[in-house]
Amino acid sequence: MALLETHGLTRRFDELVAVDHVDLSIEAGEFRSVIGPNGAGKTTLFNCITGALRASEGEVIFDGEDVTDLPSYERVRRGIGRSFQITNVFGGLSTLENVRLAAQSIPSREMTQGAQLFRPTTEFEDVTEHAWRVLEQVGLEDRAQERASTLAYGDQRRLEIGLVLATEPEVVLLDEPTAGMGSEETASTMQLVDDVLADQTLLLIEHDIDLVMDVSDRITVLNRGNVIRTGTPEEVAGDEDVQAAYLGGVDA
Repeated sequence: MALLETHGLTRRFDELVAVDHVDLSIEAGEFRSVIGPNGAGKTTLFNCITGALRASEGEVIFDGEDVTDLPSYERVRRGIGRSFQITNVFGGLSTLENVRLAAQSIPSREMTQGAQLFRPTTEFEDVTEHAWRVLEQVGLEDRAQERASTLAYGDQRRLEIGLVLATEPEVVLLDEPTAGMGSEETASTMQLVDDVLADQTLLLIEHDIDLVMDVSDRITVLNRGNVIRTGTPEEVAGDEDVQAAYLGGVDA
């Protein structure tokens, strides 16, 4: 059984159909990339899967459960993690505080989410220890006490991956994690993803087609909100509809 599925997932903005009856089936442990020209609906699709946007039609099924009507924080609690196209960290907090807050947002069995968030941090030794482990995994333990806003751009992206990792997700959606990076930073970030998220199911939006072809098990291609092809990198690369979508003058 697929870990994550969408059935007829659709999102409309008045007359514009940004995501048009998309069917996905993502197996546990799969590395799936979602590609397409600018404006194809990739980020909107991620927003509908994670609850940042409400779907106009269709269903999102995670681990056999219909989560279509659940708010985003409930989806995180169930194991759906997500990074954003624009770096999304708490700039006024330290690196450690960022990760600890992410870890603290997941309720323990003994208390509600509200109690977990507002309890004094001194009473969360296990959460703090978990946050330190995450910082070590993403290579930011030496910057634990620095404000997130002072970190270099590449380190902020690492921190964002750490925030996702801190929630212990089963599936992770990465929206252009290497955007704005040079080749060296891109390679470092993708190596980090491979190192720390190897046990998770991954969905990736990425514009570097060579990178996508190298890391993906399967690729889904969107164009104008529609899935035009899903297949292995080799199958997608040789598809005439995919080639036409990219050669139509819109940069990938």
